[in-house]
Amino acid sequence: MRLAFARTLAIIASLLVFSLVSPPANASSRPGCECSTPSIDRLQQWLASGEGATVPPTGTLLVPEGHRYAAKVTFLNAEWHVVVVWLGNQFDAQADLSHSTGFWLTYRATDDLYVQLRPASHWSGGDKWLTPVPSTRGKLVTKFFSFRPEAWTSLPELGTPAYSFASALAEARGLVFVGKTPNRLEFRGLRVDGYRPPCL
Repeated sequence: MRLAFARTLAIIASLLVFSLVSPPANASSRPGCECSTPSIDRLQQWLASGEGATVPPTGTLLVPEGHRYAAKVTFLNAEWHVVVVWLGNQFDAQADLSHSTGFWLTYRATDDLYVQLRPASHWSGGDKWLTPVPSTRGKLVTKFFSFRPEAWTSLPELGTPAYSFASALAEARGLVFVGKTPNRLEFRGLRVDGYRPPCL
């Protein structure tokens, strides 16, 4: 009887250890888990658009950083630079962020810049709703950016949006980082409240 009980305990213990060291087969689909291809908080498309001189000049910004990925880009010269993050991980996708309070950004920047919320119906052009992204003086910080309408504005130099901020939230295609000064940028996290990007 004691031997059978001891064997049962041994089996249970081995199963517990196995479950602790072996992630479930569908771990990549759980909230908060990364995609099977390079991503930051499940966002797979961090792109240099080719607008303004940047390093890299075009293509993905994602590079290995330990066991995860970071998006790194350098803005060169005093001109407008554009870096794009597709919220649905493909250009034709969009997300309804109407009920979201905002997003958390983990980043470092050597100078100030802006982030635009670009809707699917008004994707092109500079006349977008934007909010300042302050310099961190090269330090890694996490900052919350609210989706309260009063936190967003436009720049006369880029033009005034011909649509409401509420409509941009309802059909958000991407967050676009823009800046007009030389800058060294690194992004480590971007989590939108109430939204989970689909892995592609």
